[in-house]
Amino acid sequence: MEATAEQTDKLKLQKEMKKQQRRMMRKRFLRSRMAVTGFIILLVATLITLLAPVITSHDPLQVEPVNRLKAPSEEHIFGTDDLGRDVFSRVVYGIQESMFVGLAVAFVTAVLGIIFGLYSAYYRTLDHILMRINDGLMAFPSILLAIAIMAALGPKTSNVIIALSVVYTPLIARVVRSAALVIKEQTYIEAMRSLGGNSNRIIWRHIAPNTLSPLLVQATFVFAMAIINEAMLSFLGAGIPAPEPSLGNILYDGKNVITQAWWMTVFPGLAVILITLGLNMFGDGMRDILDPHSNKSR
Repeated sequence: MEATAEQTDKLKLQKEMKKQQRRMMRKRFLRSRMAVTGFIILLVATLITLLAPVITSHDPLQVEPVNRLKAPSEEHIFGTDDLGRDVFSRVVYGIQESMFVGLAVAFVTAVLGIIFGLYSAYYRTLDHILMRINDGLMAFPSILLAIAIMAALGPKTSNVIIALSVVYTPLIARVVRSAALVIKEQTYIEAMRSLGGNSNRIIWRHIAPNTLSPLLVQATFVFAMAIINEAMLSFLGAGIPAPEPSLGNILYDGKNVITQAWWMTVFPGLAVILITLGLNMFGDGMRDILDPHSNKSR
């Protein structure tokens, strides 16, 4: 009975500590102007993505030569492009496409990066192989490597996700590996290894949870970089194929008529800037919050 009572007290204490930690994290988040501002921008972008069919009144692919290059008005609040398509609708669906690509790339790179990073840190032989492959991939400028992969695969949304995942997985893997190497040297990990503990259990139950904070922060930066690079690939004709509404495609269509129709480059350009700014602000804020040694988050 006494043992049961002690266990109950320990469980209550653990629950109370978890509640206090959550309260502390919430307070630190609300005190971080950068994290809150970034979160609001991301929330707006997410709402636009989810409500795209509701907030647009025109088909982004509908061509109306009669309305070609019309300035912003009540009917077309962002104006029309060189084919008479509504720029607002195209920008909204372009944001939807960019958010989907960015989220998919962040998710794929996080999954692959944590696998490669953890096993590289735990197994020294595997570390030499995987990290040399990482070094080889990171030696190429990201956009050039992405273009080369897209040239082999062809312009398609799924191929853009594959190409950018290949480009950014090494970055995530290095971050996870660095965190895992520190945790691996902790006394309790050494004790479990010396007692013959199962390697996979040690990796996934005791090391992996302690790498999630840097992983999540880095994933937000990968999200932002994926959006920028997707727009660059589409602008260069190697990304999402026209006439699909992509922010890069809209910018490419606007470059030839920039003096006649400034709205074709300004609005999609602002969308790219604001989304990536929001992601970077949110990532910086979360890094300060999750880092216990950060003075900014206190």
